[in-house]
Amino acid sequence: MSCFCFKAKSRGKIESNHSSRSEDHSNTTSADKVKVDLNLSELKDKKEDDSKHDQLSLDVKNLNLNDGVSPDGKVAQTFTFAELAAATENFRADCFVGEGGFGKVYKGYLEKINQVVAIKQLDRNGVQGIREFVVEVITLGLADHPNLVKLLGFCAEGEQRLLVYEYMPLGSLENHLHDLSPGQKPLDWNTRMKIAAGAARGLEYLHDKMKPPVIYRDLKCSNILLGEDYHSKLSDFGLAKVGPIGDKTHVSTRVMGTYGYCAPDYAMTGQLTFKSDIYSFGVALLELITGRKAIDHKKPAKEQNLVAWARPLFRDRRRFSEMIDPLLEGQYPVRGLYQALAIAAMCVQEQPNMRPVIADVVTALNYLASQKYDPQIHHIQGSRKGSSSPRSRSERHRRVTSKDSETDRFGD
Repeated sequence: MSCFCFKAKSRGKIESNHSSRSEDHSNTTSADKVKVDLNLSELKDKKEDDSKHDQLSLDVKNLNLNDGVSPDGKVAQTFTFAELAAATENFRADCFVGEGGFGKVYKGYLEKINQVVAIKQLDRNGVQGIREFVVEVITLGLADHPNLVKLLGFCAEGEQRLLVYEYMPLGSLENHLHDLSPGQKPLDWNTRMKIAAGAARGLEYLHDKMKPPVIYRDLKCSNILLGEDYHSKLSDFGLAKVGPIGDKTHVSTRVMGTYGYCAPDYAMTGQLTFKSDIYSFGVALLELITGRKAIDHKKPAKEQNLVAWARPLFRDRRRFSEMIDPLLEGQYPVRGLYQALAIAAMCVQEQPNMRPVIADVVTALNYLASQKYDPQIHHIQGSRKGSSSPRSRSERHRRVTSKDSETDRFGD
């Protein structure tokens, strides 16, 4: 990957016949061209940080990254590779906490900021890793929301690309849903709804509050991280794209994402919209409700794809109880289950214009999260034993009908 080893000294040798003033002007022009304002005057050690930010701007230039994103002078703090190596005791094996498509993640302690951090060391074996690094620095440099993981800084030295985040002590949602270790307690209903609502608020910020708006493009359970008290935050923004602006309806791009979460319309056409994220969110919500994986090759053929398995069940409320995670052992609110499944069903509609906007999803999930279920008061098994009286059947029908009217507003 020597083609990505950008060094200021090398450039100086190539342009040795230019004056220093001409060289400074060239650097400024490059930065303007890629729309990245580095605003180095606010940094402590200007000479040292110049080279690091020049490295970042050169990455952007070489990638021809024309996403229209400008940090407006807001750039994350820089760290040296030596500082990050010291924080992880030279990336020791016992500091390793996980690995994704773009690199390994280590837990460390940074004396410089007196904080426990998560350090992602990007894979140096391809252009995609460099692109992910640049997009992540720019996107999270602009973002500020309690349901988005906080980027504390980065390192860009030679071929090394590292990102420094706040540490999320409870790991990813995936770790709490699938393949639980012996003795690991499954998430209860209240916690699941709290996590879903938090993730939805993070996505709402990207779609509706950021300027320009951002399409996440990689929403999945492994990218929903959990802090103290199961506070959920979205992470990993390397695939993010600036959304359509003005009268545009979509962004045409190479199909990227994770199988099982990728919206079928995006997979077939390459036309990325905000509704592509809504589909992915619906899959993650289904995982929270059912405890199943988006794709599970260990299941029978008809059950391997979560959405394909769920679709026929969505049509019959009498079968909704078949979809609940058995690890909940019957401790869930029936009405809450119906409402959560109604939201998930609308999110994974095949036609994107039938999916809700994220603001409506947030409203519905905030309400569900506020309705605390107490198994001591609402014991579902007792309510199901024996035959129902005409009055109780009528009452349930009234509630379901009421719910139908509540969910009508989710359509576009």
